[in-house]
Amino acid sequence: MRALFLLMVLANVAFFAWARYGSPPEPVADPAPLGRQIDPEQLKILSPAEVAAIPALQNPPAKAPAPLLASWCLEWGSFTLADAPRAEKALEPLALGARLAQRRTEETAGWWVFIPPQANRQAALRKAAELKALGVEDYFIVVDESPYHWALSLGVFRTEEAARARLFALRGQGVRSAQIGRRETVVPKVWLQVKSVDPALENRLKEIARQVEGSELRSCS
Repeated sequence: MRALFLLMVLANVAFFAWARYGSPPEPVADPAPLGRQIDPEQLKILSPAEVAAIPALQNPPAKAPAPLLASWCLEWGSFTLADAPRAEKALEPLALGARLAQRRTEETAGWWVFIPPQANRQAALRKAAELKALGVEDYFIVVDESPYHWALSLGVFRTEEAARARLFALRGQGVRSAQIGRRETVVPKVWLQVKSVDPALENRLKEIARQVEGSELRSCS
């Protein structure tokens, strides 16, 4: 009986030793998990009015402006003072408004298209009436005392090519007696300038310019 008692005492001692030093430790709950992660004193609940007052939310960064299309200035000419109004009328379908302006110059013309001198003033007036009947409006009678007295000028030009283009157009209108020749003279001319031109407008201007023989479309001077 005594041996059984001693055996039970030894068993309890052994179990105590195993439980104290040999068994795996039980998981221990973290007593203050949020305290080590977030400082509660720094937290603040915001009202909707306070949220709206934050600058970064109230005024988001502005979007970058859309890129602008390149534009430039073109001028069409050159025209005599008599031809300029008709050239402007040809541009009316484009509705250019304030984008259209005139630039006046003086150019030295080396060539002209003309009808040779008539016998007298009355003969020159009769020839002028024939031109009007054919639809030719741009001409003038030479009245100065020169070898071309009573001739009819149908245009002066910087180049022979431009003069020939004018002569060809007159032939199409039925003018048969006109010819070209050299004539050094300074004449007032008009260039029609169009500002804020984009590619689409440039193409339309080229189409119009091609319909007027001897005219030129170029960048503004």
